[in-house]
Amino acid sequence: MKKFKFLLILMLFFAALCNVFGQEKSYPFEVKKTGKGNQALIFIPGFASSGDVWNETVAKFENNYTCYTLTMAGFAGVKANADASFIDWEKEIAAYIKNNKIEKPVIIGHSMGGGLALAIAADYPELIGKIVVVDALPCLTALSNPGFASKENNDCTSTVSKLTAMTDEQFRQMQTQAIPRLLADTSMQETVIGWSMKSDRKTFAKMYCDFSNTDLREKIKSIQCPSLILLESFFVNLKPAIEGQYKNLKNANFQYASKGLHFIMYDDKEWYFSQLSNFLSAK
Repeated sequence: MKKFKFLLILMLFFAALCNVFGQEKSYPFEVKKTGKGNQALIFIPGFASSGDVWNETVAKFENNYTCYTLTMAGFAGVKANADASFIDWEKEIAAYIKNNKIEKPVIIGHSMGGGLALAIAADYPELIGKIVVVDALPCLTALSNPGFASKENNDCTSTVSKLTAMTDEQFRQMQTQAIPRLLADTSMQETVIGWSMKSDRKTFAKMYCDFSNTDLREKIKSIQCPSLILLESFFVNLKPAIEGQYKNLKNANFQYASKGLHFIMYDDKEWYFSQLSNFLSAK
């Protein structure tokens, strides 16, 4: 009996040990890995969006590339993490690349995901092969406020309080009014609204506030890799201001969509795929 108890304790000890050391590091995002290929593509969706926003893109490229599609914690039904921040998400995506030994990936980011692509390529230039920025700016707030300067200790309390106090119906109404100004393809509008509705409200508010305070205009001078900047059609009217924000980015290729709005992958699909294919195949 004593021998049995000793063996049981020993087994429990080793089980606990295996559990501690066998646990994988957790990241503030979910990852869907598909496809095959020596070159890796990492897809980062935009604010409150699901990784599903890249479904058609992944389907087009996964035969020749290994695709890692992220959905950030707290967005589109993925469990939220405490104290989400732009800088933390940037660091953790870089850590994921290092820890999984992903060799010189191409990061493709939409909106806030494009901002993350810029930040990662600037702070970890040795990690990244290329970046594609889909309708994002180094400092979105500066487009409407040229004198903008980010605050070192930005207080997001009021934004969080305001958005978390909304009823679901009020929040849906806000998103229903906002999304048609970002997405021309009416068949996808309800899907994108649904992603916002499934998002954790505190994360939604905090990341909206945090990204509004983000200014990457100086940081991007550290980026060494080739960069494709895909911009919505309206931005051609603001070309000097747009490209002025990117003046510190070397090796940048600016392309403006021929139609549609912010969700270029839906609104100008053929043009978007053509630009992406040409950039990925270029040496």
